[in-house]
Amino acid sequence: MEGKEKMVNRYQEREAKAANGFMMLLVTILVFAAAVCGIVFGAIQLDEYGSGLGAFLLALGVVCIPLGCILCPGFKVLNPNEAVVLTLFGKYYGTIKRDGFFWTNPFCACINPGSERTVTTMGANGMNISFGGTRKISLKTMTLNNEKQTVNDERGNPIIIGTIVIWRVVDTTKAVFNVQNYRTFLSTQCDSATRNISRQYPYDLMEEGSSDEKTLRGSSQEIADMMKQDLQERVSIAGLEILEVRITHLSYASEIAAAMLQRQQAEAVVVARKKIVEGAVGMVEMALEQLSQDEVVQLDDERKAAMVSNLLVVLCGNKDAQPIVNSGSIY
Repeated sequence: MEGKEKMVNRYQEREAKAANGFMMLLVTILVFAAAVCGIVFGAIQLDEYGSGLGAFLLALGVVCIPLGCILCPGFKVLNPNEAVVLTLFGKYYGTIKRDGFFWTNPFCACINPGSERTVTTMGANGMNISFGGTRKISLKTMTLNNEKQTVNDERGNPIIIGTIVIWRVVDTTKAVFNVQNYRTFLSTQCDSATRNISRQYPYDLMEEGSSDEKTLRGSSQEIADMMKQDLQERVSIAGLEILEVRITHLSYASEIAAAMLQRQQAEAVVVARKKIVEGAVGMVEMALEQLSQDEVVQLDDERKAAMVSNLLVVLCGNKDAQPIVNSGSIY
């Protein structure tokens, strides 16, 4: 474990040596100007006088041209929240995170395997070759829209869940050297974290009386925070910081969606009926109590039972009750 940790932290981010770009631009212009003047005046001196000075000026001009061409690749322009990671002959040279115009060692190479425009192909020797992408690393806050995926919840029910991740690069050396492509790495680890957390909790409560149990639907914010923590532990090796994880889509898979809808409808009917019965019983109690207090009619137990039955039928029925006029006794 110690060896692995040492390997991961082999490269510590450090500031690369960089000179003022405008000053070096002036130097480069002077070098090209010296090359032009040396060639022109050297040729004139050789043509008119054939002196050694002309040969010297001509040689100086010829030397200044490739020197100026060598200086040109060292210029770097960085916008706010951008960085470049430099390597010199295969070794880490440093990182520039400041915005501005700089000049660095022209033999340094800028690498960024996580570029959005990078195209990766398989070479003849089995190595991955990347080209076509920007060499700058963005330090801005970015959003990963993770595609919807089908996972199983705690009860084994297939559900469809989609998330978005708000993230940024905080350690450029880890992002470049520790993983092959930090964007792909983040996307893969996001899928893994989503599956890992989703399978620990049910989609919804199946029975009453267990309201303290966390569910994917009822405790979405808490589940998202757990996903954030789990994902942060996974991508720390790549120098990434997870700012927020949000659940954007959550539903049952199509194969069980109809059955779960029937269950939810049944639960809704039961809850509605329970509420109706509770209200009906209260109304019957109030009616009997009012009749008894006002002494409107004297009811024995049998008549009370009949009245309660009739009132409950009227109050709890789905259809309007049909009145029946009784002009005689019930006996």
